[in-house]
Amino acid sequence: MIILVDNEHATGYEKPWGEKIMAARVRIKYSLENLSKQPCLIIRYTQVTPDLLCEVNAKALFISGNSANPPDYSEAEQTGLRAALLEQKWPTFGFCGGFQVMAESYGATLAPIGALSPEERATEDEATFAPGLKKEMGYLPVRLMREHPLLEALGDSPVFRHAHSWEIKNLPSGFKNYASTETSPVQLIVHESLKIVGTQFHPEYYTDEHPAGRILIENFMKWADLI
Repeated sequence: MIILVDNEHATGYEKPWGEKIMAARVRIKYSLENLSKQPCLIIRYTQVTPDLLCEVNAKALFISGNSANPPDYSEAEQTGLRAALLEQKWPTFGFCGGFQVMAESYGATLAPIGALSPEERATEDEATFAPGLKKEMGYLPVRLMREHPLLEALGDSPVFRHAHSWEIKNLPSGFKNYASTETSPVQLIVHESLKIVGTQFHPEYYTDEHPAGRILIENFMKWADLI
């Protein structure tokens, strides 16, 4: 069994887009099941502990993104998830906000990309998340910087979905960066000796028009001996 950790804070589900996020978690679960040919269990981040993962015989962790800002999360809420990440027992893939909590657990610094200029703020959509902050939004290319089995068949500038206003400011110890954009230089990190991967973008939101995310997730599943 593989695990999809729902990393959305409770306040995120209270936002106008909360129901869409919840529906997306189920869609991602089915996508992961289709790719891995294994059942996928959704567990809220507040419920994750190493003991629970052992109890359900977890084979790998996929950590979702989130619309809530990092300061909304309390240390106590994340204790079990961070403990599981640091136990290093499970192949792990963190998507966007899941990547951020993973990287932060290993020592990275997390902060907003930066503030919008007054001119940018004046044209900002009132319904946007993270008002006043710079963002990467939509299906955009990343620049691949080096080779890795995870990146096979992706070309030099694969297109992935982006939706973030925070970024990690430094690489955590033991990781290398494999992709970048002008807005956020750290886009895809891989541990040098463990099966732990994180992307600032959202490969789980792949489409027929933009299939790079599916290829990346399949490559991870092969690399982690899940398929």
